[in-house]
Parts: sequence; structure tokens; C-alpha cells
Amino acid sequence: MDELVGRRPGVVIAADASLVGKWERWPMPAGRRPSANVVVVMAEVYGCAVQDLLDFDDRQQMAPADLQLLQLGTSSPGEEPRPAPALPPEAVREPREADQVRGAADEAAAWAQWAESTNVGEIAMEELRANVRTLARDYLCRDPLEVFTRTRRLRNRVFGLLEGHQHPRQTTELYLQAGYLCCLQAWMASDLSPNADALESAETHARTSWLCAELVDDNELRAWIMSTRSKIAFWDGRMKDAIGFARRGAECRPSGTAEVLLWCQEADAWSRLGAAGEAQAALGRAEDARASLCGEDEVAGLLSCSDFRQANYSTAVHLRTGRASTALQEASGALARPAGHAYGTTAQMHITLACAQVAVGDPDGAKEALDPVLALPPGQRLATVAARMREFAAMVAGSPMADSRKAAELQSAVEEWALDSAPRRLALSPGTLSD
Repeated sequence: MDELVGRRPGVVIAADASLVGKWERWPMPAGRRPSANVVVVMAEVYGCAVQDLLDFDDRQQMAPADLQLLQLGTSSPGEEPRPAPALPPEAVREPREADQVRGAADEAAAWAQWAESTNVGEIAMEELRANVRTLARDYLCRDPLEVFTRTRRLRNRVFGLLEGHQHPRQTTELYLQAGYLCCLQAWMASDLSPNADALESAETHARTSWLCAELVDDNELRAWIMSTRSKIAFWDGRMKDAIGFARRGAECRPSGTAEVLLWCQEADAWSRLGAAGEAQAALGRAEDARASLCGEDEVAGLLSCSDFRQANYSTAVHLRTGRASTALQEASGALARPAGHAYGTTAQMHITLACAQVAVGDPDGAKEALDPVLALPPGQRLATVAARMREFAAMVAGSPMADSRKAAELQSAVEEWALDSAPRRLALSPGTLSD
């Protein structure tokens, strides 16, 4: 410990550089209030008058007794600084320990003031959660690019809040909502464009979402991220990856409907690989997960698996594994139930029904099933729906009716439909999905 020694006999103050720095920073929160004795000795060491060390803020914060002891005054121009006033013996003998105790209390009070401050209130947090749920719901029925843009805007707002200061439980909630927003963006990005750059952008959003899930240790979010990555891998043609992601998500044991969707996604990938047994087994596990549901989905909307969405997967699996009649029956039954489903899921169900009609040799039934898809607004013709339309066209081309006039009409309708779609429109706005 160094000693701060002035010209006053018998007055020695023990202080290191850190403590002197805190005295000099006072009355800022990181500083420490010096005693009157310390101010006098510091003035002597620096060779100046006491008043040169104290500004208006210092005087406002000092105790009246200390100000009286210091007897602040001013020097005339050109005059040597007045010597520091003599302090009474009781001031000189003030215990250094008492000053440290008071200083420590001041530091604790300053930190407490910082700790209780926050850049987001409870009402704002509630509004944020509601906005995330609204985006997930709106994506099912509104223009996808418009919803993606709103999601990006809200995500950036949450990122900005996380760069500030808030209570720990609020920080946890912000990371959770940021994770869900990135997860939504990943799913949307893979819907909006089938090209490799867009799918890589979707993977980037998913990886950022996973970081958030890890930071808050949330299995429900982890499951939805794995579902999203399984979906991205599926449409990228990586069926083994799609199966692996789906299984990792199921291992998270989510309480909502994520597990149902994950088993459906595994079945979908197995059916693409031609593994009928594995695909049907995964569909059975999806049914078991549905029967044992024990909670609700945190966000719902896009991040939920309704009975209709589950049927969309099962009918596609039946179709690919040679069970066209079963697919036809289940798809017809699902579409006959009350409407209100996501337009993308409904479109895929209609495509499955049209494919089943082709498989059983009914081109008129196929055209009727396909009409609602052909009528979709261009902005809602998602990359995933376009891919299913290509599957339909390939099935027509490989069917016994391939050389018929009706088959040619169906092929022409699909080609014309694909000329104006969400992916084609998005291609005119490069970079939209990568941020």
C-alpha cells in the first residue's frame, strides 16, 4: 500500500493508485467520496488550492460539515494558492476504516441503481410475445414476403434490446423470443426460394435460433429448430439429414405438437427414399405422439401441427409408398372438413389428391383437385408448393394417360402457373432472405 503524504506533519493517508483514481472520479458512480482530510492532503500533494480540486458537483455532494472544515475560498489573480486550512485533531484522526465502509456502501447503492434499471418493461415483453404469435399465425394466410419482412423487423428490434440492459429474467425471455423469430425466418426463407443461396440463408437463421435455444436451455424451441432444419434438408434433397434432424428434435421430448410434426417429417423423408416400412412406422409414432400430447405450443400458427397438417404428410407418404387409394380417401376426407387451414398446406393436400386421381386413372378428378392450387395468387405460390406441382407434372408424364389431350392440358396449366410465383418474384429482390 502506497502512502499519500502532504506537508502536514503527522498526517499520512494509506492509498493505492486504484483508490486515488476513485477519489478523482467522485461523484460519478464508479468513484468514492473522499473525506475532508483526504482533500486537504491531495491539494498539498498536487501543489494547488483545495478549491481547485472541487467543482460545483463535488460541493453539492459533500457533507456541509466537510465544506465548513475545508473553508473554501478563492485566490486573487497571480496570487499563490492559499495554504490548505488546518483541520481540527478529530478530523485528522478520523478512522480510515469508517471512510472505506461509507465508500463501499456508496458503491453498493450505485450498483443497485444500475441493476434495477431495464430497457424493456413487462408490458413491452407481453406485447413482444403477442407479436411473435401474430406473425406465426399471419404467415398461414397472408402474403409470405410481407410477413417475412415484419418478422425480420421485429427480430432486429429484439436484437437491439439484447444489446442493452435488462433484468436477467427479461434477458432470458428476449433470447427465447429472438430464437423463435429466427426459427420462423428459417422456415419462411426455405418456403420463399428453392435455390441453394436461399436454403443456406435459411440454415443461417436456424443456427442463430439454435444459439438462442442453447443460451436459455429450452427444449421446446430446440425441437422446432430441428423440425425446421429437417424441412430445409428435405427440400434440399438431403433425405438422410432430414431424418437425422427429425430424430434429434424428437429426442427433445417437446410437450406440444412439435413431436407429431417431427415424426411426420421423418416418414416423409423415408418415403422419398422408397423405404415404405420405415415411413409407415414413423407415421405410427406420429399417431402415438398425438395421443400422448401433454401441453400446448408456445407460439402456435406456423409452429404447430394440426390434424390437417399431419394428414397432409400422411397422405403424401401413402401416395409415394404405393397406397394411392388410401391417399385418395384420406385427402378427400381431410379437405371435406371445415376450412381455415394454412393455404400452403391446403394447396399441398390438393396436389396429393390430384396425384392420387392420376394414379387411379381419373384425369377429370385430377383437374378438379388442382383447380384451387392453380387459382392461388402468385405471392402465395411458395417454393414448396411449386416443388409439389413439379411432382404432379412428373407423375402425369409417367402415367398411362401421358399422351392424352387432358394430360397435355394439365401439363400446360402447371407450366403457366409456375411462370409467376413467389420464388420468381423474390429472384428480383436478391439478398432479401439473407439478413
